[in-house]
Amino acid sequence: MSFRRIVWVVIDSLGIGEMPDAAAYGDAGSDTLGNIARARPLDLPNLRRLGIANIRPFEGLPPVERPIGWYGRAALASPGKDTTTGHWEMAGIILERAFPVYPHGFPREIMDQFERRAGRASLGNLPASGTEIIERLGVEHLRTGSPIVYTSADSVFQIAAHEEVIPVPELYRLCEIARDILRGPHEVGRVIARPFAGAPGAFQRTSNRHDYAVPPPAGMLLDKLAERGVTVASVGKIYDIFLGRGIGPHAKTRNNAEGMIRTLEMLDAIEEGLVFTNLVDFDMLYGHRNDVEGYARALEETDAWVPRLLEKLGPRDLVLFTADHGCDPTTPSTDHSREYVPVLAYGPGVKPGVNLGTRATLADMGQTLAENFGARLANGASFLASLA
Repeated sequence: MSFRRIVWVVIDSLGIGEMPDAAAYGDAGSDTLGNIARARPLDLPNLRRLGIANIRPFEGLPPVERPIGWYGRAALASPGKDTTTGHWEMAGIILERAFPVYPHGFPREIMDQFERRAGRASLGNLPASGTEIIERLGVEHLRTGSPIVYTSADSVFQIAAHEEVIPVPELYRLCEIARDILRGPHEVGRVIARPFAGAPGAFQRTSNRHDYAVPPPAGMLLDKLAERGVTVASVGKIYDIFLGRGIGPHAKTRNNAEGMIRTLEMLDAIEEGLVFTNLVDFDMLYGHRNDVEGYARALEETDAWVPRLLEKLGPRDLVLFTADHGCDPTTPSTDHSREYVPVLAYGPGVKPGVNLGTRATLADMGQTLAENFGARLANGASFLASLA
């Protein structure tokens, strides 16, 4: 069986339990979905109907007797637990070594180059939460005009600036300078522009974020689909993660609600191909801020949207839900967590209730899509035949 259209929805950071090597990453006990369900009852009738609670036992999230979808979980075969690593692996790229991280800030030689080329001193240069760092250094930034540089447990070089102090185009130029400097052993996964606005005590990040990612290696899924003339539409930060490679229609989004609307619009616009969506609020607004209630509400809002998505599917369409890593809001850490991710698939023409088990790599999903559209990736084992 081949599918005419596939909708691939990444519920960003929805891990479903620690991987065997989680302790090596400081993530023992992390279980994003499981710990939220323990902390607060979750009303997820539609995701449960697809089989999310049949993947493994969850306290407070009972399984259904007859799931309509296929269900399973996938491990990260690559080292790391960040956005780039997870999405690249979905597209068939398994890393041999993790992107570099900077728990003590960036080396002086990197910062000296950045400040010299930027023509500005900088503030910060330490790991921090994005909202916390602007509260801590925002007033000094307003006084000096110096951009705020910070990182996290992920492989990122982030630059925050007030839009009235450093206009957005200038902030983007600073990010391009950093991206050019950060090569070789210091090639971080992403440089991220983090503009904010407002007055002291009420700073708010704006929607003008922009990611400057490392170019994915050749031969990843979106390259292969482009070679075969398959239309790929993206919603959310997918376009930035893959630098637009192989992507045609694309929509940036400010939040989950907009991401869900744009996904439905993409389905109205394209008759065949792939719609690739990332719903980022789970990670950006709730996981990193340890906001259990916010994360739970976002899950319920997404669950309520699922029927509208399924109604759009024709007999030869498929929807695939997954995540790229975990970000457990119930643990003391505000960083991503090394967890398995869910794999949920449903199509009107597909036999229901198939247990996909534990997949060795997120690349199994990419290989399944590649096979569906007549391509082949270097990594991953397709489960397309199981769908027939």
